[in-house]
Amino acid sequence: MRGKIVKIALILLTIGSLAAACDKEKKKTPEQQFQAYADAWQAGRYDAMYELLSPDSQKKISKDDFVKKYTSIQQGIEMQNLAVRPEPAASSPAAPAQSNKVELRYRVSMTTFAGDIEYGHHAEMVRDSNADWKVDWNPSLIFPSMRDGDKVAAQVVKAPRGQIFDRNGDGLAVNGKVTVVGLVPDQLGEKAEETKQVVARQLHIAVDDINNKLKAPWVKPGVFVPIATADDRMRITLQGLDGVSFQQKSARTYPLGEAAAHLTGYVQTISAEQLGKLQDKGYNADDKIGKAGLEQIFEDTLRGKDGGKIAVTDDKGAVREILAQRDPIPGQDVKITVDASLQRAIYEQYNGDAGAAAAVQPQTGEILALVSSPAYDPNAFVAGVPAEQWNSWNNDPKLPLLNRFTKLYAPGSIFKTVTAAVGLEAKVTKPDRIRQIQGLHWTKDASWGNYYVTRDRDVPSENLRDAIVYSDNIFLAQEALEMGKDTFTQGALAFGFGEALPIPYPFPVASLANKGIAGDIQLADSAYGQGEVQMSPLHVALAYTPFVNKGDLMKPVLLKDEASGQGTPWKKSVVGADVAETIRQDLIEAVRDPNGFAYGANLPGMTVAGKTGTAELKQKKGEDGKENGWFAAFNADKPQLLLTMMIEDVKGRGGSSYVVAKAKKMMSRFGKQSW
Repeated sequence: MRGKIVKIALILLTIGSLAAACDKEKKKTPEQQFQAYADAWQAGRYDAMYELLSPDSQKKISKDDFVKKYTSIQQGIEMQNLAVRPEPAASSPAAPAQSNKVELRYRVSMTTFAGDIEYGHHAEMVRDSNADWKVDWNPSLIFPSMRDGDKVAAQVVKAPRGQIFDRNGDGLAVNGKVTVVGLVPDQLGEKAEETKQVVARQLHIAVDDINNKLKAPWVKPGVFVPIATADDRMRITLQGLDGVSFQQKSARTYPLGEAAAHLTGYVQTISAEQLGKLQDKGYNADDKIGKAGLEQIFEDTLRGKDGGKIAVTDDKGAVREILAQRDPIPGQDVKITVDASLQRAIYEQYNGDAGAAAAVQPQTGEILALVSSPAYDPNAFVAGVPAEQWNSWNNDPKLPLLNRFTKLYAPGSIFKTVTAAVGLEAKVTKPDRIRQIQGLHWTKDASWGNYYVTRDRDVPSENLRDAIVYSDNIFLAQEALEMGKDTFTQGALAFGFGEALPIPYPFPVASLANKGIAGDIQLADSAYGQGEVQMSPLHVALAYTPFVNKGDLMKPVLLKDEASGQGTPWKKSVVGADVAETIRQDLIEAVRDPNGFAYGANLPGMTVAGKTGTAELKQKKGEDGKENGWFAAFNADKPQLLLTMMIEDVKGRGGSSYVVAKAKKMMSRFGKQSW
């Protein structure tokens, strides 16, 4: 029996020894443990990394601090494509079989916002009390030069935004300096509320806007809280008030202010919604982005590419090592064909009237001005538009935020030149053909019911010249009916209707009819620019270029580097040279004739050619509606400037003659200038 017990004991001892040997064989090697550490690092599983640290390492840094440290560095440097590659055993020192320490070498590479980082380093693996291999961690395992107390500093170096210049190099949207008025909350003293009232009154904002900014989470005692930009008058008035301070700030500025607001647009801090869509393009939460106009259209060109620097710094902020550095790439400048002086002068002529204007060099197609009135001040967006100002713009019945030069309007009688040209080109009429017309009202036949066409001048007979000079609706309506809708439509479409203007600035497509001309009444109304005819002021200007260029309709040019100086037709020979010359002469007569509707634009020493137009805005005949006034003009002797102006609601103010008077001043000042 005793022999059996001995045998059983030996068997159990053998089994135990074998089990211990198996357990020993299951222990992971230092290389395997470090590979697990590397895999967790690459996957961003910092909590799993921490579990692979030695007990001594875990005493030096808590799990929360460890995870936070790695997470903040990853996010701060925008780390991507991390690769941790243990080097082959041959390049790592061999350790004695019974050693409790092993040194393993590895290489790390990653991409960051400041460039690529790559380095080689070593990690020391140690056995714990269970004979498991663990990583003996210290800060150098993040970056080799790091020591206890060091930090990784990430600094974005903003790329200067490209600037927008006019044809002469004058700034339209530039990187300048502005004076920002702000408050230091704890320095406002006993008269804090009184001071805020004064500041609000001077800056034209609400006290609530000021209080909201002072309540921002980041505001601390002694901190300057920017409120709004201030001009010299405001600065002088507010100087010396307790708690009021001023700072010079680099900012986007718009030298023409309201005069070019809708053309240039403005920049503003990117919204959360936009950031979500554009983060892959490198945008950050504090970046400025074009919100309207040229700033928005050429955002990719103007923006540039930010640079950055990533460095290891000690506890005092001194740089221990620069890990990556990339210089910013400035955005590209944009130079356009617009002339700042002309742009400002036209805007000032509106003097608050609602309307829009476009000016082109008719021989080259270069756009010289695009004006929308009234407007807003884009400089107000530099420090953030106060709610009171924003509400004022939104509630203004004249809609200063609306970009009118990109809107479509009924052109009225200014369109008659197109109808006349189409009729001549189709040989439906001739310059000397006389039409017999009786009275101020005309209807085709009984099928029109109570509908009729009116005119302003009761004469028994007229030719085409008279119809243009005196703007006769009936004459042109009869012309269109004689052509028929197909001939009229085909000829008018040649002037670019139904097609997008070939420029980078987005304009709506001009419309001749929404779903085709339905019948004779619509055809008659279309002949004098009513019905469903819709055009932007720029398209109107372009539609007049054939009368300068022997029938060629010029391609519009907005970017200066695309201007050849010769011009390129958008539509070649929309009418013949003889037809174009006939219309040109009629436009000269419209201004030269003392009884002509455009005589108000007549200038001594300049042969002005022009056409007036009044578009009636009403739902049915006999209804009392508003009227928009139009005028298009150019110097027939030296066609360097073709100007189209439209002003809303001119009824009771002289109609189109109200517009003519303003355009005349522009022709007098700029009509002989070369561009």
